[in-house]
Amino acid sequence: MTISKLQSYMLPDVQDMPVNKVNWVFQPERAALLIHDMQDYFVSFWDENCPMIKQVIVNISTLRQYCKEHDIPVYYTAQPGEQPEEDRALLNDMWGPGLTSYPEQQKIVDQLAPDVGDTVLVKWRYSAFHRSPLEKMLKDSGRNQLIITGVYAHIGCMTTATDAFMRDIKPFMVADALADFSREEHLMALRYVAGRSGRVVMTKELSPALFPDSKEALRALILQLLDGSDEPQDDENLIDYGLDSIRMMNLAARWKRIQGDIDFIMLVKKPTIDAWWKLLSRSRVDKL
Repeated sequence: MTISKLQSYMLPDVQDMPVNKVNWVFQPERAALLIHDMQDYFVSFWDENCPMIKQVIVNISTLRQYCKEHDIPVYYTAQPGEQPEEDRALLNDMWGPGLTSYPEQQKIVDQLAPDVGDTVLVKWRYSAFHRSPLEKMLKDSGRNQLIITGVYAHIGCMTTATDAFMRDIKPFMVADALADFSREEHLMALRYVAGRSGRVVMTKELSPALFPDSKEALRALILQLLDGSDEPQDDENLIDYGLDSIRMMNLAARWKRIQGDIDFIMLVKKPTIDAWWKLLSRSRVDKL
C-alpha cells in the first residue's frame, strides 16, 4: 500500500523526448515555476546518495535560479504532516497513511528550501490546483504558463499538467527535473503530456543563459564578460583578455547546478573556451 523503496535510473535525455503536439513558446514574463512535492518524505524513498535524484535537485535548483533572475514567481506544493481522515479520504485506500506517519519529514528538501517571497501551497490531492488558490494566483498575476518539476512524474506532476491545461494554463513539463517510480513510468508521463495536455522540455531549453548548449553560445557568453574589444581564440587564456576571478566564480556557481563537480579551481586551471566547453559538454551525472 505504501511506496516501495525506489531505484535510480537514467533520466530522460534529448533522444528520449516525445514529439510535442504543441509548439508553445516559453515566455518568462508569462510563466511561473512549480516545485511539486519535493518533501523529505517523498524524496527519502531513494537512497540518500542516489545520483538520479541528486541531478533532479540540481536541475530544479537551476530553474529556480533562472526564475529568480527573471522575476518568475516560484510555487511549491507540500502535503501537511497532519491530515484528518475526512481530508485524506481515498488516499488512505490507495497509499495508506503516507506522510502522516512521518510528520517530521514534511519539510521541503534543504537544497530547495523556499525563499522569502516564494509561495507554499498545501497539497491535498494529485493536482496542485485542487483546494488551492494556484489558478487564481496565476491569473491575477498575468501568468498563463506553468513550469512543472518535482515528484512523481506519472502521478501528481502529470495530473497537475492536465488540470492546468483544462484551466487554460499552458504546462511545461521539464523532463530532466522530474523523478518517478521507474524510467518506464517517467517516460509514460512525458508521452501523455506531450500528446494531450502540454509541452515537454529539458532544463537547458528553459535556462540557456545559465548553461550554454554549444561552443558558440559559450563564446558569446564569455565575450559579454570581457572588458576589451579584442576577441580571444578558443585556445587562448581568457585571463589575458580581462576575465577576472569574480566573474569566473559566478560562472562556476552557475554551471555547478548542471555539472555538479565544476568549481572555480577547475575553471582557473585552464581558462580557455576550448577547455571550458570540454567540461560543459561531458555526460551528466544521470548518465553514470
